Amino acid sequence: METDCNPMELSGMSGFEEDAALNGFEGTDMKDMRLEAEAVVNDVLFAVNNMYVSKTLRCADDVAYINVETREGNRYCLELTEAGLRVVGYAFDQVDDHLQTPYHETVYSLLDTLSPAYREAFGNALLQRLEALNRGGQS
Repeated sequence: METDCNPMELSGMSGFEEDAALNGFEGTDMKDMRLEAEAVVNDVLFAVNNMYVSKTLRCADDVAYINVETREGNRYCLELTEAGLRVVGYAFDQVDDHLQTPYHETVYSLLDTLSPAYREAFGNALLQRLEALNRGGQS
């Protein structure tokens, strides 16, 4: 699912700090984006040529950068934030501040729009898992 989102709209949302304090969390539910980015990479590495969390661009609690090369050989730099994932550059470790690309809620949605070969690899992996479940259920 593709979602258009302006990160500036998120900063205007009130109540997050108050809700966290009321629930006794006091900010402990804040995500470490580097860990989130590593999980994203591990989820879809099987369906791309290369994918890793950038060691050059600085990660923080609220942002991480992922370099991905699709099976077609196209390279992208992705930004991961609470708003989702989006393309910020067309080379590894490149952030183009003038690039206005939509946010995607999931890495699957983003790669689905960028790479037909990803779609095929994902579909094949899904089919193999379903066949394995079917064989397991019949024995």
